[in-house]
Amino acid sequence: MGLWDERVVPQMVRWACGHENVDRQRAKVVPRARGRVLEIGMGSGLNVPHYDPAHVTAVVGIEPSARLRADASRQAERAPMPVRVLDALAEALPVESESIDSVVVTYTLCTIPDPDAALAELRRVLAPGGAIHFVEHGLAPDESVQRMQRLLEPAWRRLAGGCHLSRDTPALLERHGFELTELDTMYLPGPRFLNFNSWGSARPG
Repeated sequence: MGLWDERVVPQMVRWACGHENVDRQRAKVVPRARGRVLEIGMGSGLNVPHYDPAHVTAVVGIEPSARLRADASRQAERAPMPVRVLDALAEALPVESESIDSVVVTYTLCTIPDPDAALAELRRVLAPGGAIHFVEHGLAPDESVQRMQRLLEPAWRRLAGGCHLSRDTPALLERHGFELTELDTMYLPGPRFLNFNSWGSARPG
């Protein structure tokens, strides 16, 4: 990991993911989690205050960045339910099969190097009846915005820690056999190439 990815990217993530528009998106999705929760890409722990302690028994968070993991651990100490933060990758989860009731993914699938491997892992760890609850930015519906996303994506990935502008999260989920039980989309305020959001829930088909 280079100096840029080690020191600058975590600061960018803290700033971008802590924006009030993004936090409102988290508030639409995270409270849906139930039972034992696995959070992929926990970042600095911004989802922790949104979990409903009446319905969540424990949270296991995966975060490969040491700097962000330290922030998330401080959030975990203040949580009203047990929260553990692990140094691991979504493509190789240190979690038992069929042991997770809810997976929470917020603004993470855009950055995972191998989303196909990660989604296969999520299918593995979900218990029968379990669900993924997600919010992501990604491929816009407008062709002019798509062209800009694809034009900017190579440079954006290098600057933003591997973040892809044009990943289609709902299509990825369906390709891996998940059934979208709820899906909403919208542009958040700001640059359209960056701010097309999709969010909802999905269950293994």
